[in-house]
Amino acid sequence: MIWTSRRLLDLAMSPIALYPYIRYRGYMDNESVIVALGALAQATRLDAFRLLVRHEPEGLPAGEVAKALDVPQNTMSVHLATLARAGLVTSERRSRIINYRADLDALRSVMLFLVKDCCGGRAELCHPLADELLACRAA
Repeated sequence: MIWTSRRLLDLAMSPIALYPYIRYRGYMDNESVIVALGALAQATRLDAFRLLVRHEPEGLPAGEVAKALDVPQNTMSVHLATLARAGLVTSERRSRIINYRADLDALRSVMLFLVKDCCGGRAELCHPLADELLACRAA
């Protein structure tokens, strides 16, 4: 493929380039779910995400996440950046510290997407799953 200036401009102005960090609100499509699940399909990233979920709503600095999971800080930064690109975590810089938080709306969107057509539309079969998920809220 020949990269002309017009082609590069079109690529730079594409919706993906304009919005490199996708925020999930409401409906998700197959591609968004694949990206989110792909980010979680690695042990360290899954552990980091679960740790951040447990520390909501305050979140944790990247260094504390790395220390808690016994992972080098530079490695953890790469994992957290992957989760952020997938829209599963948010970050906020405070001076030299970057604080990360799990995006619970994104988690909710992924879960709702996965169970949207639960049990072929037979709601009575979904109640045990819904009850178990709601029990997590009370715990």
